[in-house]
Amino acid sequence: MTATGQARLGRSSVTVGRTGLGTGPLGGLFAKVSDEQAHAALAAAWDSGIRYFDTAPHYGAGLAEERLGAFLTDRPRAEFTVSTKVGRLLQPGAPEPDAGFHGGRDRVRVLDYSADGVRRSLSESLERSGLDAFDLVLIHDPDDHWEPAVREAYPALERLRAEGVVKAVGVGMNQAAMLGRFVTETDIDCVMLSGRYTLLDRTAAEALLPRCQERGVSVLACGVFNSGVLADPRPGAHFDYAPASEDVLRRARRLADRCAAHGVALPAAAIAFPLRHPAVTGVVLGARSADEVLRNVEHTATRIPDELWAELDATETDA
Repeated sequence: MTATGQARLGRSSVTVGRTGLGTGPLGGLFAKVSDEQAHAALAAAWDSGIRYFDTAPHYGAGLAEERLGAFLTDRPRAEFTVSTKVGRLLQPGAPEPDAGFHGGRDRVRVLDYSADGVRRSLSESLERSGLDAFDLVLIHDPDDHWEPAVREAYPALERLRAEGVVKAVGVGMNQAAMLGRFVTETDIDCVMLSGRYTLLDRTAAEALLPRCQERGVSVLACGVFNSGVLADPRPGAHFDYAPASEDVLRRARRLADRCAAHGVALPAAAIAFPLRHPAVTGVVLGARSADEVLRNVEHTATRIPDELWAELDATETDA
């Protein structure tokens, strides 16, 4: 696997690299990131051949979109692919202490899955980023909002796709069940699946991934480290955006021990794991520094022995 390998999203004309850069950390997820640090991370990704970048209004209340757009402003538009998300509008206000981001803009997130909200969100994202268009637009986290998401947000994106305003549409969530409903009941091009097909959580393998394969819907796997515990299973590591429990830490350390016995770093196996499934088009890896980007790129080049996969599968089966 390399950062420069390309794959098409479903039936759309959009192509993404086997490795993409997620900009959540560049919006200050878990810890504040400076402009200089963010620029260095983006530059390291670009210099490593990464050409797919994912962002969202949610990330730093628009900060990640601004930083990504500023970096890409003098890059040839035909050379990169960008996705953003809809479902959260931003309004002026004090930063939300429970949003999980630090150092973001003074804006409040307001959930809005209406057709008007979709158009407004996309327009404001274009303004913040300075881009002329987004290649892929995803409905973001509609967990408790199925009806407006499927009855209003999706048809609005479908129209924008038909008009050529966007090339591909999809849904991004931290759960597999509702994504499966979108795959079954709509004509989306892809799903962005966070944390539900990893070394620690294989929920999506039960129904979602087979359904995506059957319907020709591409899967972009993100959250492959389950918020950090599969990158470094030390005390205090995060699992699904919260401190990992002792049980999760124990399971992650067992996986790390099996990897070490084969001379493989746990993060390398975590990155490669979802790509074993034919429905998965690529992985999107968040990073907050150039060093993290370069480590991830190095991990993507690691060959994982079949014997290790067998042991890791057995380890989780016995967990």
